[in-house]
Amino acid sequence: MKLQIIVGSTRPNRVTLRVARWVAATARTMQDATVELVDLADYDLPFLDEPISPRYNPNRTPNSVAKRWLDKLAEADAFVVVTPEYNRSYSAVLKNAIDYVDFQMERKPVALVGHGTAGGAQAIAHLRGVFPGIHAMTVPSATFVMGATSILDEEGNLSEAAKANQYGPHVALQQMLDSTKWYSDTLAAARANG
Repeated sequence: MKLQIIVGSTRPNRVTLRVARWVAATARTMQDATVELVDLADYDLPFLDEPISPRYNPNRTPNSVAKRWLDKLAEADAFVVVTPEYNRSYSAVLKNAIDYVDFQMERKPVALVGHGTAGGAQAIAHLRGVFPGIHAMTVPSATFVMGATSILDEEGNLSEAAKANQYGPHVALQQMLDSTKWYSDTLAAARANG
């Protein structure tokens, strides 16, 4: 499984990056998984201004940054989107990046990790309604991280106290990643069979 961990915020000093680093480090312990951190800060996407929805434009010529973004997504078998919660939803930069997608995430699993005062629950709920629009499948389980700055350092290392909590986010994350691997393998086999 080629798994991309997408950093869904570009703000300075963003907590999302430390959460994404933790997710990536955990995912790298999985067997048969190649993990890559994909940071939206590396893709200076302008607001989508294409005249036709990307999925329905047979003559589409995306701008160079969008093409690089789409080519990167096409490399993956599965995704984990790490999202902050801003004003009870996910970030505008993440929505814009998703709006550029046409077929790169189709029939592939997308797992969701949120952080914020309520663990990013509302951001995750909103994203569950968005990904079907690009024919991606959201993994049923998700990971909700509350108090990220108190349990994760800048490099994404989980505190010893959090590791000792049998109900901590690391337990939910491992279960979600295992589920993502299952969906990735299953959907890849189905895609291979046409």
